[in-house]
Amino acid sequence: MSEDKIRMIDISSKEVVYRRAVARGIIRLRKETIESIKLGKIKKGDPLVVAEIAGIQAVKKTPELIPMCHQIPIEGVDIEFKIRKDTIEAICKVTANYKTGVEMEALTGVSIALLNIWDMVKYLEKDPDGNYPLTEITEIRVIEKVKKET
Repeated sequence: MSEDKIRMIDISSKEVVYRRAVARGIIRLRKETIESIKLGKIKKGDPLVVAEIAGIQAVKKTPELIPMCHQIPIEGVDIEFKIRKDTIEAICKVTANYKTGVEMEALTGVSIALLNIWDMVKYLEKDPDGNYPLTEITEIRVIEKVKKET
């Protein structure tokens, strides 16, 4: 077998430590869409409530989506949103005591949260041709990583 063999990294000899990762991302929307969200006028319901639940589910399913991720005993997930005039920022914080970090879980949570917002408001974002000229998801990144001995 070659050295390029695909494999999950063996973490059996690593110590369990406290881990926290915080990821953020932004979705750009029309100002009118943001107002509709604020006023509770989205046909499918409150996109932020659905996005929060979807993001939490995504964190827990990360190893199913990213093949080389370990199954981590997630101990906490917190997703929050900051609404601005033409953007919504999603922030996902994940905590665990384990042998490997939770960055992928936080990134997955924030990504799925933002995708669910898009799904719920897409009818407001489409132009006459059915395209999304203004809508975009950007700046998805880890903004904090903590690892400390327990």
